[in-house]
Amino acid sequence: MPTCGTRTSVSESTKPSTIPTVDLRPWLSKDPATRAEIAQAVDRALQSAGFLLVTGHDVDDALRRRIRSAARDFFGLPSAVKGPYAVRVGGRGWLGPGAEANGYAEGTRTPPDLKESLSFAAEEPTGDPEVDAEWFLPNTWPGEVPALRAAVEEYLAQMRALSDRLLELLGVALGKGETFFTRHTGHPTWGFNINWYPSRDEVGAPRPGQFRIGPHTDFGTVTVLDRQAGRGGLQVFTDDDGWQDAPYDPAALTVNIGDLMARWTGDRWRSGRHRVLPPPADEPAEELMSLVYFYECDPGTVVTPVPAPQGRVAYEPVDSHAYLRAKLDAIAVPPDAS
Repeated sequence: MPTCGTRTSVSESTKPSTIPTVDLRPWLSKDPATRAEIAQAVDRALQSAGFLLVTGHDVDDALRRRIRSAARDFFGLPSAVKGPYAVRVGGRGWLGPGAEANGYAEGTRTPPDLKESLSFAAEEPTGDPEVDAEWFLPNTWPGEVPALRAAVEEYLAQMRALSDRLLELLGVALGKGETFFTRHTGHPTWGFNINWYPSRDEVGAPRPGQFRIGPHTDFGTVTVLDRQAGRGGLQVFTDDDGWQDAPYDPAALTVNIGDLMARWTGDRWRSGRHRVLPPPADEPAEELMSLVYFYECDPGTVVTPVPAPQGRVAYEPVDSHAYLRAKLDAIAVPPDAS
């Protein structure tokens, strides 16, 4: 196991003190000096960009390849075959072309995002019929790709465990202790999207203001992203540098915090604003696929911002899932707007 020190626990990527790479292995060693160093670096990064790269996560690379292979088989099917799985944003199934425009969440009426998604979410019932009917419905598994279900379910178990480890780290970084957030994740909601970004050869030239995913922030606590490098890939926004290509490390997962977490911290931490560029003209055959896990908290959690000196904005407390529902509804493209 790596020993304490900046070289093995935290390293800076392309922009010093903006998006660091955090190795979870020394964090899990429980060494107090190492944990303090990592927590401080995380606090700085989340105040600036809201993003981290995370290594030492133990998420199986072969498993991710299996998911991409099965999902690519699904996305390659004719639209008539995929059609019966179509859902709107927040549903469990296929989000086809024109279903989503993430820029809407910022009040920008962009053209629909140039992507397709397979969307899954928490499904284990709580026993509360009203809560279960909204947040814990069964997932839909396309029969045409039978290999997908086992791979996704294994991956989701790994994502849930990793997300709780990250929330423990964030609790310490905030100065509130490991269980500050995880005491609210006994039966949490979560979402998982397999996003396919077709090539320019497939979708044609983008319309003005159109992206693979428009500028936005995520809505929950932490997002864990497994992505592929590309010319039409992820960009991150900071006040100092504007839009910049996100640093990429094939061994790392990209982690960002969402609006609910930013609110919880009284805006001490930035909800990571980002976008995915349109398919590039100079790489017309480029297609990419991302695995995106959105973690949230238990339904009924009242999110009360931490007070000063950690918190900076004294928001009114909110019901976590009333807040999340409003955010999800905001990015759905009306049927007559695509």
